[in-house]
Amino acid sequence: AGYAAFPVAPRESPVSLALIALDESDVHVARRVVVLAYSLGRVGAGRALGKGDAQGIRRGPLDRRRGRAVGEFRAGVGEDLVELVALAEIVRTKFPRLDIAVTTPGLNIRKTILDYTDEDLDRVLTLNIKGTVWFFQAFGGMMAKQKSGGSIIACSSVRAVTIEPGLAVYGSTKAAISLLVKGFASEVGRNGVRVNAIAPSIAETTLTEPFKQRPDIYNLYAAHTVFNRWSSSDEVATAVAYLASDAASYV
Repeated sequence: AGYAAFPVAPRESPVSLALIALDESDVHVARRVVVLAYSLGRVGAGRALGKGDAQGIRRGPLDRRRGRAVGEFRAGVGEDLVELVALAEIVRTKFPRLDIAVTTPGLNIRKTILDYTDEDLDRVLTLNIKGTVWFFQAFGGMMAKQKSGGSIIACSSVRAVTIEPGLAVYGSTKAAISLLVKGFASEVGRNGVRVNAIAPSIAETTLTEPFKQRPDIYNLYAAHTVFNRWSSSDEVATAVAYLASDAASYV
């Protein structure tokens, strides 16, 4: 997974750092976060984009004229807990506090339960569930010790509540993330830390472009929504931006 750090310029109620975790295999999520990064940049955020998401990020609408970059780094959140802890230490030593932390684990091996191997199961559970828990421990713990609290945003999915063949394992991990968010929110809320999750459906991105070329698939998934269309990347990113902002101070 790649990580993007966003130290925001001082203001009346300064935000010191927003940390965004990206799974390199989930390019459409990465591109959503680029839109969020751009939005943060408009209010003075510097940013550094993780190397692991290069293909999805470097083509994104990134305006480097705003803010200041703080370097690049990479950590395998689902593969090596040691790297995640090391990243947390970098954040702790380089910045006065952590205000926003976003994690978007999104590994799916589309197979039926009968076809899943132990290796498949370990890969999906480790990144999506263990990765989320480790992220909460590393960065939620940091926020809980701060007097200023913070906002943690995780990524569940519409597949946590709606399912189809081949998505049972993935959907179960996303449902688990939803419960982890509720549980962690109840544990750190007294410290002023807000914990939320978004649950995106299918979005129009470079990754899903081939599906759009097949009207039968596009229309099938569009019909699952009340607006009868797919979402766009910026619509997902603005939900994250809202949860990260003071507008969601009681959410």
